[in-house]
Amino acid sequence: MITRRVKRIEAAHRYDVPVERGFAFITNIGNWSKFWPGYVRLEEGTRWSESGDTARLVIRLFGRERELTMTIRTFEPNRRVTYTSTQPGLPDGYHERIFEPDGDGFVYRLLVAYKPRGGIAGLLDATLVARAIRHALERTLAAVERELSTSTR
Repeated sequence: MITRRVKRIEAAHRYDVPVERGFAFITNIGNWSKFWPGYVRLEEGTRWSESGDTARLVIRLFGRERELTMTIRTFEPNRRVTYTSTQPGLPDGYHERIFEPDGDGFVYRLLVAYKPRGGIAGLLDATLVARAIRHALERTLAAVERELSTSTR
């Protein structure tokens, strides 16, 4: 019997701006188009500032537009945001965004966890989806770096 283990993908980066500024920038849905890989649009009614809020984001993934529905579980200003996500045709996800003060800057940690589905879909989840998530996290961190560094000049 094959057991389906939870996949965890993590990435982190340090930024040279105060944690309050980084948190405000990253959690402001008006800025998501500046750093979210594959961003197409936000759907009407999106809210993202407290536990229970839901965002519906359309992204381009694997060559197609897909709607990602995210629901906040915890929203701790300047510390942490956790949320769940659902996307048709992909496994549900659990996400953590951690903001750690570090001197005059902060470390931004991203975590995505999901359980691959069964069968052939599970093989794709464990390989292609994992690679796509890692790539998206790396692109996100680099884009946030560009945005935060240009806004300080």
